[in-house]
This record gives sequence, structure tokens and C-alpha cells, in this order.
Amino acid sequence: MSTNDMFAAPVNRAMSVLDREFFHKTIPTSAARIFNPKNISRCRKDLTASKDTLPNNRVDPIRPDPDTDHAQKGGKCLVLRPEVVHNDRTTWSPKLRDLEQDGTLGVIPFQLHLDYDFFTYSEITSAIIPPPENKHDDEIPQGFALAGHVAHLNLRERYWPYKYLIATVLADKNPMVRTVINKLDNVGTENAFRTFQYEVLHGPDDMNVELREQGCTFKFDFAKVYWNTRLHTEHERLCNMFKEGEAICDVMAGVGPFAVPAGKKKCFVWANDLNPESYNSLVDNIKINKVGDFVHSYNTDGAAFIRQSAIDLLQSDHSVDIFPKTKSSRSVPAAQRPGPDRTLNQPRIFSHYVMNLPASAITFLPSFIGLYSNVPGMPADEIKKLLAPHTEQKLPMIHVHCFSTKSDDNVAETKEICEEISRQLQCTITPETPDLYIHDVRDVAPKKRMFCASFRLPEEVAFRQI
Repeated sequence: MSTNDMFAAPVNRAMSVLDREFFHKTIPTSAARIFNPKNISRCRKDLTASKDTLPNNRVDPIRPDPDTDHAQKGGKCLVLRPEVVHNDRTTWSPKLRDLEQDGTLGVIPFQLHLDYDFFTYSEITSAIIPPPENKHDDEIPQGFALAGHVAHLNLRERYWPYKYLIATVLADKNPMVRTVINKLDNVGTENAFRTFQYEVLHGPDDMNVELREQGCTFKFDFAKVYWNTRLHTEHERLCNMFKEGEAICDVMAGVGPFAVPAGKKKCFVWANDLNPESYNSLVDNIKINKVGDFVHSYNTDGAAFIRQSAIDLLQSDHSVDIFPKTKSSRSVPAAQRPGPDRTLNQPRIFSHYVMNLPASAITFLPSFIGLYSNVPGMPADEIKKLLAPHTEQKLPMIHVHCFSTKSDDNVAETKEICEEISRQLQCTITPETPDLYIHDVRDVAPKKRMFCASFRLPEEVAFRQI
């Protein structure tokens, strides 16, 4: 028996309900009986170097001796690769022969037992689901999105007859998973809030999840808000751009994957979401993570929020005292407690706008036209004095997520995205525009990709008379 055959899962394409007992398997092989337990480590090292031991890191080659008397005395053996036959010395390596000849060990028959716990999700599903008839068809689904204890599948029609088997095996092989669901429609097309219809394939219909990202805790009802764990690197990438004391406007904030970590960095964040459920979770997550001094939440239309928040920030005063980190003690009188190290004052101009609604965020860009041209009580010249070169403050960077086609070099997509931004702003934006960067976020579908276009708001757009 070859090594590959030895560790292959038993095949049953007719299985309709998962039978874990079916995957019990006993394999006849050989083992090296170590006569003195003190020699186990040396023998393992020598036989591994000579490639006699079992070449599978999921199987511990050190086993109790199959003989009860030897095992009770602490006897151990080393399981050998299947090509080594206990009564055929021609299959032994020179090192194994030497160790046997000098009395260090003996080579004996051994029954290796494998069970359901040994085999991986991929091995089990491949053994019970028929392979695709066409080699170009989809492979058996391996990936899933995880939100807390909920595993989220997006199964193609070919796998619907096996969906409960797939979900059960997935939960078995991933201890953090309690509930497995399958998406039934397209996020962003069936519902304006990017929620989706789903069916429960395994476990309780409990969508109240808790998870950690960027050192923050998020709690929400996954059935009522939008969350995509695959965007964690994008959340972190943008948050790494934000600097302490900057003002951030998160226009489509969801439950706070950008806003809350930015608040942890002591950025002043104005976070908005139109979905009341997302807004409620955002409020809760601000409290949970103790960033209420820095993050303010809103529940309104994104286009209106872009314009109103810019005006309100210009006219608001807010500061936060930063105290040194010390062990708090209620016994210390307030008068003796240390004063603040510094005070952070909220800026008058946002440094960044985040617009993470890829299906339509780019259509919100016209809200930036004339953003600072008609501010009540503040002439445009007075606002310009808040900006460089008078100060270090610049006009904000806009980070707008969008979808486009997919190519090897993204050149056509970059040009297409710039053309759409130009059309929305009525201002020319090209791939050569300073401070412009088109980031390739991730694949969404075979011919669809998510991008983030980052560019500085042009002065001619921000102060255009309308």
C-alpha cells in the first residue's frame, strides 16, 4: 500500500446523512519496537533521517506497544512507513537493519487505526461528494466566511443536494463554528442595506455574533447588518493611514469596522449608517470599546451626511484630555491624581472620508461639489485659511470603494474608475493625478473585483459655486 492510499478517506458517494463511523479505517503496517524507552528519541531521529518513519505530521509515530505486557511496562514503538514490511528485510533501510541487528529495536507488524477525526474537511467532502463531470466545473467548496460563531457559505447549485453534509462536516472540523448558513440572494442587489436571505444548514438559528478585529470587539445581528470578514485587511489598511488627532468621516460606517479602530487610535470620527440596525450596533460597539470620546454616531442619508458633517465640523468645538496610563485607585483623592499629558482638539476639516459601499458609493461623489462654497457664516476665503499653506491641514482624502472588471494588470480598470470619478465630480481625474491611488481590494466574482479609489478632494470641486 502506498502512503497516499494509506491515508485516503474511505469513499461513499451514496451517503446522504453523515455517518462518522464509516470513516474508521485500520491499516496493516509495521512498527519498530523500542526495547529501552531511553532510546526512543534517538531512534526517532535516526529513523526519520533514514525516511523509515511514517511521513505524515498528523499521525504521531510514537505509539504504545501493541503487546499489552510491553505497553504496561512503558513499552513504545515507532510506526514505520507502509513500504517497510516487518518480515522482509529487503524493504528496510541500512539504518533500520543496524538498529535491529544491535538489539536496539525489533520490527513487528502493527495495526494503525484512523477515524473520522483524522480526516480533514476536504478529505471527507471529497469522499462523499461526486467530483465534477467537467474538469472546468467548480471544485468542491473549501472556503467560507466566518462571523463569530457563524460560518457563511455561498453554495453553487451543483452542491445543493449535499449542503447539509457539507455544513455538518464544516462544523465538525472547525470548533469555533456553531451555525452554518447558506446565502440565498446577492448582497447589495436584493436589499439596500446589504443584508441577505439565508437558510440554516447546521446548528441553531442564532445570528447574534461577537468577534474581534484590530484589537476591538464587535457585536451585532449578522442577519440584519452588513459584515464581511474577508475585508479585515482592507479595514486595517485604511485605519493605518489615519493619524492621532485627525478627523475622519465614515459615511457608510456599518457596525464600525473603520470607525471604532480609528477611535482607538484617538482619531475624531463621525460615523454614519442609514440602516437603523447597523446604527444601533455601531452605538453599542462604541460603548463596548470605550471610544465614545472620539466616535460620534449618526443615522441618516449618506449624501446629506457628507455635506452636513463638513459644515457642522467647521462650527463645532470638541477636545479630549489624554491622561497618562496609571493604575487607578479610588482611594487616591481627585486632587492628587495626575493631570492630562496633553489635550487633543478636534480639527475643523476632515482629513479622510471613507465610503465603503462599493455597489453605489461612487454615485455619492457629487455631494462633494461645492462642499465649502456655501457654509453659513463662513466665507470660502476664511475656510481656505484653515488649509495649507496657512496650516498643515489639507483638503480631505476621499476613499471610495467600487466594483469593476478584472484584468491581469488593472490598467483598464484604473482608467475606467478615474473616468467615472471625473464624471461624478465634473472634474478631470486621471491615473497621473497627484495623491491618486487605486487599490485592488479583492475578487468578488470571476469577472468582478472590488477596488478602493483614494484621491484628494480637488480645491476646484470643494469651493465650486453652485
